[in-house]
Amino acid sequence: MAEHTFKELPKMHTTYANVVKSLIPLGDNRANSLPTAVYRIEKMAIDETNLKNYRQICGFVNDGRIPPTYFAVLSQTLQMNMMAKPDFPFAMLGLVHTENSVTQYRTIYDTESPTLSVRLDNLRAHDKGQEFDFITTAHIDGELVWEGVSTYLSRQKKTAEERQAERDKPKTPTQTPPRLVPDDNGWEELIYIPEDIGRRYAFVSGDFNLIHLHPLSARAFGFPKAIAHGMWSKAASIAQFHDLPKAYRVDVSFKLPIFLPSKIDFVACQEDDGRAFALYSSGTDKPHLMGKITFL
Repeated sequence: MAEHTFKELPKMHTTYANVVKSLIPLGDNRANSLPTAVYRIEKMAIDETNLKNYRQICGFVNDGRIPPTYFAVLSQTLQMNMMAKPDFPFAMLGLVHTENSVTQYRTIYDTESPTLSVRLDNLRAHDKGQEFDFITTAHIDGELVWEGVSTYLSRQKKTAEERQAERDKPKTPTQTPPRLVPDDNGWEELIYIPEDIGRRYAFVSGDFNLIHLHPLSARAFGFPKAIAHGMWSKAASIAQFHDLPKAYRVDVSFKLPIFLPSKIDFVACQEDDGRAFALYSSGTDKPHLMGKITFL
């Protein structure tokens, strides 16, 4: 397993040509394995301005603590560098971020300098192609303080045998989970998401995927409007909670895209071991995101 150590987060312009090249479709891009390299930053100093802007855009208070999704944002630059390398088996264009999990094992302060590591793992079949995980860890003085798993789907064409097996398979109706109902300790809130949130979040996160930036660039990829970043919607949801413990895990599944601008319903309720929450298209049962906070 090769390790690549950086003194700081790589600059996007240093790998821009490779990133553009990696957007080109590869045809039948099924993979038999994933690269085993580990990308690591030994002592990562937190950029105060970037963190301040991230808090403002996502709704986190400035309390000296690192938001639970912030390391996931920082790791995206390392992920992009890994995906831009020739041994990465998929084209970036078409990858779909389907799920994300972050685990905070203790309070992390913005004065600390963690060691951040990223690797690929868990290549597996999916009924629409193949899925894989980016696994990110943050250590401080050898202690694991944070871990994140981002799951991506590479959509692929089915073989003739797979298409026939799909036709022969008994059809079962797709069921949408019932809409969450706030309990005595929960609530529901209407949130307006502005048209420029994708561009603002891109400058903070470094994720300049064209589907998030403008209606014209989004249409080139089949979307009628620009859509919000999934990790922004997760962060904005977590920021609604002000009573979280020191250690917890947040799991989300990304469902329908949030077209910009948009009105959405945020719904939260209490569960025995934490909180459940969801984002819905305003006034409907159609979920954009469904999540669970588990207290550790």
